[in-house]
Amino acid sequence: MNNIPTRLVKVNDIAMNVAELGSGPPLLLIHGWPEFWFTWAKIMPVLARQFRVIAPDLRGFGASDKTPAGRTDAMTAELHAADLRALLDALDLPVVGVVAHDIGALIGQHLIHSAPGRVSKFFTFDCPYPGIGKRWIEGGQIARSWYMWFHQTKLAADLVGHSRETCAIYMKFCLTGGCKQRHAFDDVFDIFVDNMMQPGNLQGGFNWYVGMAKPRPAPPPIKIPTRILWPEADGVFPVAWMDRLGEFFTELQADIFLDVGHFPHHEAPDRAAEYIRAFFQPA
Repeated sequence: MNNIPTRLVKVNDIAMNVAELGSGPPLLLIHGWPEFWFTWAKIMPVLARQFRVIAPDLRGFGASDKTPAGRTDAMTAELHAADLRALLDALDLPVVGVVAHDIGALIGQHLIHSAPGRVSKFFTFDCPYPGIGKRWIEGGQIARSWYMWFHQTKLAADLVGHSRETCAIYMKFCLTGGCKQRHAFDDVFDIFVDNMMQPGNLQGGFNWYVGMAKPRPAPPPIKIPTRILWPEADGVFPVAWMDRLGEFFTELQADIFLDVGHFPHHEAPDRAAEYIRAFFQPA
């Protein structure tokens, strides 16, 4: 997993860190929070047997630049989508398949809307989408989603990053606490903590929640082939929230991903890679 090469690519006004592996039809992998490109490391070698797999660190995450620095509301889905369009240009990729997780799925939707024709198919695990509406805070869900509001506070990065120990406690809650398979991160946990302890990375990730705090109008439906595998035991995105997917994706195949929580690509990497491969394999 640690032998996957990375490089810096000039994208808009930043240097974006990008991991790449394999050859063939290109797949763009968009990570969520509290992740960075390495979240895909367990499935990239499998997918690379058939595809060119491209996994960037989003602006503010991982080894990509933190621009603007500090706490900012600029890190919106629109900005991240613009960065990814620029990345496709820089890599001379007119069309890609997109694989996403968590907030990466929302960024992927913005990429599809803002770059017509450049995404051939869309695959995501848990999927924030407009049909969720106010359910983030209704019916007791706020008890599970509280961290989204905590991340918007000015104290969040200082509190979580007070020491490596405090960061590890918080990452254990977010990573291990989100899994049904509780040992899914055991072999890589320190890598995620080390990443978060790099200068700017905690606030860089928290800025997503600052930037996306304002409500946005619902976009038109996505009309490309879409595969959504919703984790059975995801506490952040309960499976009941699948109920309105058909209103926002017109060519949809949606199923429940059994026996996993919020991080299917860590909890069941072999199954996750096979689902992705099957969806994107050439006809």
